Amino acid sequence: MALLTFLLFTGFVAFYATWKLRQDKLNTRDGFFLGGRSLTGIIIAGSLLLTNISTEHLVGMNGSAYKNGAIIIAWEVTSALALVIGALYFAPKYLKMGLTTIPEFLEKRFDGPTRTFVALLLIISFVATLLPIVLYTGALNIEAIFEISDLLKVSQSEGIWITILVVGVIGAVYAIFGGLKMVAYTDTINGFGLLVAGLLVPILALLSIGDGNPLDGLAKVFENSPEKFNVISKESGVGEGSRSAILPFEVLFTGLMVNQVYFWTMHQSIIQRVLGAVNLKEAQKGLLFTGLLKILVPLIIVLPGLIGFYYFGESLYDDSDSVYPELVKKVLPLWLTGFFVAVMMGAILSTFNSALNSAATVFSLGIYKRYISKEANEKMLVKIGKWTSALLAVFAIGIAPFVANAPEGLYQLLQQLNGIFFIPIASVVAAGFLFPKVSATGAKIGLLFGLLFYVVMYYMIEVDLHFVHIWGIEFVLNIGVMHLASALLPKDEKFEMKDAGVLDLDPWRYAKPFSLFLVVFTVILYLVLGNV
Repeated sequence: MALLTFLLFTGFVAFYATWKLRQDKLNTRDGFFLGGRSLTGIIIAGSLLLTNISTEHLVGMNGSAYKNGAIIIAWEVTSALALVIGALYFAPKYLKMGLTTIPEFLEKRFDGPTRTFVALLLIISFVATLLPIVLYTGALNIEAIFEISDLLKVSQSEGIWITILVVGVIGAVYAIFGGLKMVAYTDTINGFGLLVAGLLVPILALLSIGDGNPLDGLAKVFENSPEKFNVISKESGVGEGSRSAILPFEVLFTGLMVNQVYFWTMHQSIIQRVLGAVNLKEAQKGLLFTGLLKILVPLIIVLPGLIGFYYFGESLYDDSDSVYPELVKKVLPLWLTGFFVAVMMGAILSTFNSALNSAATVFSLGIYKRYISKEANEKMLVKIGKWTSALLAVFAIGIAPFVANAPEGLYQLLQQLNGIFFIPIASVVAAGFLFPKVSATGAKIGLLFGLLFYVVMYYMIEVDLHFVHIWGIEFVLNIGVMHLASALLPKDEKFEMKDAGVLDLDPWRYAKPFSLFLVVFTVILYLVLGNV
């Protein structure tokens, strides 16, 4: 029955997405890389949510919540603030310029080498950090719930290898043959499935704990460990112990928001959905609806971890990444596990094939057409994009099994590695918009400085600072270095943002009121849960 429900849901998603794309032209640049610029708000929101939420969240964040409490919620809730900034400031500018990639903006604002440098950094970050961790956590979750190794009569490590291979191949097929629109449609259905299945886990657990009353169940979980529900960490981000701290509260005011703004407004695999919007109104709806979902998502990726502590106590502290799979097996009826694993696989596929599609877009348009074949037509660019997706998938599948045994958990490992790439790119994009005096030379020097600064401070000197504080310091120093270099070295011509005339740029009439609601809701959430 579990296998049947898995096959039915997975088959339905593939069939529906294929049927929806039956008349689309996928051999053109906009058709393959941007979904024909036809994505609506609901599709964008569903795709953004599932591109972001994958098994590194379900496994990693619930494992961290089980061990460290609800302080991890900051990664999710503060996303709403970044999405407000994206909807009101960045989306109008991106769509006005008719961009396909973020590096494309850097070429318009600075020069070609800056675009190429950032494009290479993006591709490396996808292959070295995001893709392998997504595949490994997904395989870990599926193995723990479905026990693939027992079914195939192989060892657990072989079962995980096989799962990585199967999921990686399926994800690559989606990205290679369907382009962004296939990814977006499958994301939306799987996103709905993730919300349903993800909410079922805590609801069924609380029903069981409360003898049929979920509120009684929640009260029992809270009474068991009220300190776990406090969202404000007492950890120190400076001095002894700061390097192993999970999320000190003060980092919300230093590097965390820089990271959030980068991820939700500048990261190619996220912003590509916005660039594929049919108009500005739908782009803003998509971003702000995602903000609302991100505030609710802790019910799926934090609350189960707290419930796990009620069930398992401290028995899994040495293996916190197994808490969520164990909880799923404990509370879900057998016939629902197939549907749940299908949704899990959908979440893995979404993040995986989104990153592949974005990397292919960046390489085809930013590197291949610029340096290898300037005369390449649209069909050739799509073909190169498909080959790029295939090769990157092979690399990611090969690296994935080696990310096991991260000391502070897989989600924490992903964030630490992201700092190498995210903050330098964020500082250059921000400078491109906010500081007209920063030149192309200054931008490149700032990029190099940022890359070296984080690696030296965190991995070589091992300074006693939380890695998110290092992000904040790095961002400020990068901006300073760019200004200094720009003042000392030759200036560029003044950049003027031009309307490409590609889309309707009328804003959504409720964008500002909805944004205000998200900001107020976030602040109230912290005021309430910070006093637990």
